[in-house]
Amino acid sequence: MWAKNGEQPQYKTGKVERGAITASVSASGTLSPVVSVQVGSQVSGQLKEIYADFNSEVKQGQIIARIDPETFEYRVRQAQADLDAARAQVLTQEAQVAAQQAQAAQAEVNLVEARRDLDQKQQLVDKGFISAAERDKARAIYHALGEQTNAARAQVRVAQAGKGNAQAAVKQREAALAQARIELERTAIKAPVNGIVIKRSVEKGQTVAASLQAPELFIIAESLSDMRVDTAIDESEIGRIRNGQKASFTVDAFPGRTFEGRVNQIRKSAQNVSNVVTYMVEVDAPNPRKELLPGMTANVRIVTDTRSEVWKVPNAALRFRPPGAARGAAAANAAAPGQADSQAASQGRGQSGALREQLEKELQLTDDQKGKLDAIFAGMREKMTAAREAPQEERQKLIERNRADMRAKIAEILTPEQRKKYEEITAEQAGRRGTNTPGRVYILDDNQQPRELPLRAGLTDGTMTEVTAPDLKEGMVVITGVIAAPAGSKPAAAPGPRMF
Repeated sequence: MWAKNGEQPQYKTGKVERGAITASVSASGTLSPVVSVQVGSQVSGQLKEIYADFNSEVKQGQIIARIDPETFEYRVRQAQADLDAARAQVLTQEAQVAAQQAQAAQAEVNLVEARRDLDQKQQLVDKGFISAAERDKARAIYHALGEQTNAARAQVRVAQAGKGNAQAAVKQREAALAQARIELERTAIKAPVNGIVIKRSVEKGQTVAASLQAPELFIIAESLSDMRVDTAIDESEIGRIRNGQKASFTVDAFPGRTFEGRVNQIRKSAQNVSNVVTYMVEVDAPNPRKELLPGMTANVRIVTDTRSEVWKVPNAALRFRPPGAARGAAAANAAAPGQADSQAASQGRGQSGALREQLEKELQLTDDQKGKLDAIFAGMREKMTAAREAPQEERQKLIERNRADMRAKIAEILTPEQRKKYEEITAEQAGRRGTNTPGRVYILDDNQQPRELPLRAGLTDGTMTEVTAPDLKEGMVVITGVIAAPAGSKPAAAPGPRMF
C-alpha cells in the first residue's frame, strides 16, 4: 500500500494477548482523618493556660486549655447573691400571707358572732321584748363585718400572689446562677473525643471572641489508624464509581509503595470550577502504622471493572491507520448512510432483550410487572428511534434523557426490595456502558501489506484494550505504528474508539 519505487515502510508491531484486564479511574486527592473534631470556645476571654500541643494524645473530657475564669467567677457570686435576696423576699411574702390569713380568720369570727347576735335580737323582736331599732342596728353591724371579711380574704389572695411572684423570681435567679456556673465551667476547654491534636491555632495569653461564632482553638483527630482520601472525580467518569469498589493510591512521602482502600461514599453535591464539574468521592484506607499523615497528596486509582481471560491488544493498534484508511472509511459511511443507524438500532434491541431477561431473572418479576416492563420497553424503542433522527449535537442528550426516563418508570413498578437490586444493576450498567464499541486493527498479510481486521473494543487499562473478533488468535501480530516510511508518504492517524 505504501510501496513506492520498491520501498516498504517499517512497522512497529504488538501482539494479541490473552489475560485479565482492569479498568480504573485515576485522580488526585488529599488525605484526612476519617473523624476530626474542631474544638472551639463558647465564651470569650483571654487564654490563661494551654495544656495540649501538636501531636498530644487526649482523652474525652480532658482539659486542654483554660480561659481566665475571674470575670465568670464574679458573675456566679452576683447570681448567688441575687438568688439569696429572692429567697429572702419569698420568706417576707410568706409572713405577709400568714398575717393576712390571721386577719381574715378574725374577721370571719366577728362575722359569725354578729350573725348570732342578729338572730337573737330577731327572736326578741318577734316576742316583743325589744324594739325593731335594736334589731336593725345588729343587722347593720353584721353587713359591715361581712364586707370587712371579704376585704380580708382579698388581702390574703394579694399576699399569696406576692408570694408566687417572689417564688418565680427565685426560679429566675436559680436559672441565672445555673447559666453563670455553666459559663464558668466553659472556661475550661475540654476534649470532646479521644484522639490526637493535629492542629493548635492559639497561644497562651491570646484573647478569643465568641460573639458571632465559636473560634477554632484545636482540631482533634479521633484516630489516625483510619484515613480518608477526598478525591474529585470528573462528571464523565463518576457513573463508573460505586460504593465498595477497590482503590489504591500512592503518596510522595513513600515512593514505590501502594496503599489500599475502598470507596466509602460518593457525594451528590457537584463542584463547578472553571466550568469543570466534579464530584467528591471518599476513599477509606487503613493506616495501622500511622505512616499516612493528614494533608498528604494522594494519587488515587479506583478499579471500576475487571475482566479475566479476554483478548487484548495495545491501544496504539486501535489508533493506527495506514494512509487513505480514514478517507476510505468516510466514503463507505457516505455510501451507506443508514447502515450505522441500522446496526445501532439492532444492537439496542439486543441490549433491551438482554436487560429484560436480566431483570426478569434477578428481580423475580410477577406477570403483571412483566407486562408493564414490556410496555415501557416498547415506548422506549419509539423514543430511541426519534432520538437517532435528531441533530448530532442533540442526539446524545436525548438518548441519556430517554434512559433516565426509562429507569424512573421501571423503578415505579418495583417493590422496595426489587428497587434496591435494580439500582445495583443500573449502577453496574453505567460502569460498563460504552465498552462494546466497534473498532479495527491492522495486521500484515502475506505480502507484508496492512490488512484491516474489524473487531469490538471493551475495557481499557490505559495501555491495553479488551477486544473481541472471530479471527483473533493469541500471538497474532498487529500494527501499532511506523518506524520509517518512504519519502513523500505520510501515515494518517485517526483517533480510536472512545474507551470507558
